Amino acid sequence: MATVHLRIGDLVWGKLGRYPPWPGKVVSPPKDLKKPRGKKCHFVKFFGTEDHAWIKVEQLKPYHAHKEEMIKINKGKRFQQAVDAVEDFLKKAKGKEQNSDGKGESKGKKTPSKPLKILEEEDEDLSALKDPSEKDLTDSDPEPSTIERLGAGPGSGFKWESSPVKDDPHFHHFLLSQSDKDTGSTSIQAADSTAINGSITPTDKRIGFLGLGLMGSGIVSNLLKMGHVVTVWNRTAEKCDLFIQEGARLGRTPAEVASMCDITFSCVSDPKAARDLVMGPSGVLQGIRPGKCYVEMSTVDPETITELSQVITSRGGRFLEAPVAGSQQLSNDGMLVILAAGDRTVYEDCSSCFQAMGKTSFFLGEAGNAARMMLILNMVQGSFMATIAEGLTLAQATGQSQQTFLDILCQGQMASTFVDQKCQNILQGNFKPDYYLKHIQKDLRLAISMGDMANHPTPMAAAANEVYKRAKALDQSDNDISAVYRAYIH
Repeated sequence: MATVHLRIGDLVWGKLGRYPPWPGKVVSPPKDLKKPRGKKCHFVKFFGTEDHAWIKVEQLKPYHAHKEEMIKINKGKRFQQAVDAVEDFLKKAKGKEQNSDGKGESKGKKTPSKPLKILEEEDEDLSALKDPSEKDLTDSDPEPSTIERLGAGPGSGFKWESSPVKDDPHFHHFLLSQSDKDTGSTSIQAADSTAINGSITPTDKRIGFLGLGLMGSGIVSNLLKMGHVVTVWNRTAEKCDLFIQEGARLGRTPAEVASMCDITFSCVSDPKAARDLVMGPSGVLQGIRPGKCYVEMSTVDPETITELSQVITSRGGRFLEAPVAGSQQLSNDGMLVILAAGDRTVYEDCSSCFQAMGKTSFFLGEAGNAARMMLILNMVQGSFMATIAEGLTLAQATGQSQQTFLDILCQGQMASTFVDQKCQNILQGNFKPDYYLKHIQKDLRLAISMGDMANHPTPMAAAANEVYKRAKALDQSDNDISAVYRAYIH
């Protein structure tokens, strides 16, 4: 395939990882963002999203030459909105050009665009690429109206001549984002799961991690893959062995990890475990010194977060809560959603860590807000899973095919990977934990309590909680949340 010669300002179709081709514009990279090592690439801002990325040359196509082809094979609403944004951008650019001609400024002449220099590994000053005529991104490009993901577009049948990104060990990309000025929350779009070591510039801060359960194990693995220096501790020490082999260091106690590291993360099962880890014998608190950072990733109640924040800051430490939405598989894939609240400077210091472990992160303000949001999300998920299980068993009880029920469900508005995977696992009798049933029941209990404190009714969650409690009584605690199905058949 012939090399595509592009310049800053050119409109393109960009193919990023597993996402469909998307319209974008070649722009100058931020001054402090170095070009990833490997193959030649351009920095692209995608229309209709808040995403920017380094894209390999062979993953780029000229916009106008392939517009008709792309529109034929992509019919999604968000894709069409992105194309509309391109057309609006072109109309505005044409209008500016006509206005300029009307004023007699170099009529009939155009200033030649500078060719985009292909960055090599030794190029350190990316600002040298900036076209003097190029405005800041927020001025020259259409304003995004919402936080949208490239993955929201439909799959595409477009065949790129190069091999898929996930198969190329030299491809690196880094996504940036902007603040949502209306809500005060911030989304940091991180590298997707096809990224490899080197696509993220790891912080030079020493990272500690406490708790190597279903979620923690995947998180630590991705931190190590992305080049972070990590010290680990787990109550069951044998779980540390695999990560030591991968390059992690071993901490003998939580206090030792906190004293050795600049930022210490923890991810444990419940409020009691979270408090004991900090305030118990040889706990984190004993290792906290002024400037040390502690990040609580466990899903707990707001009151526990407030207590932990107070004791950490009382020692001069800095505190952030950052519970994660996802599952063991998403943790392994580095595709978690991180909800953060507390010290904003800690959130910023954790940027490369969040990029390694998740696909996006949100900053929600003061400590306690992330716990509240996380409990609400898990309340909805737990209630939904119980309802799906109820539907499957009712279908069976009334002589309907459960597989047909699932097939119909997955063709309707509720179709999702979550529904399909959980239902297929139920039908196959596979309840291997991706998210423990006992943990979703704990989250339902905490959400109900939070509703009581806010004098807000939660009857749906209360009903679902009772079903999960029955499932626990049937010895399903350590199975997946989908094992709530068994509460209906026993």
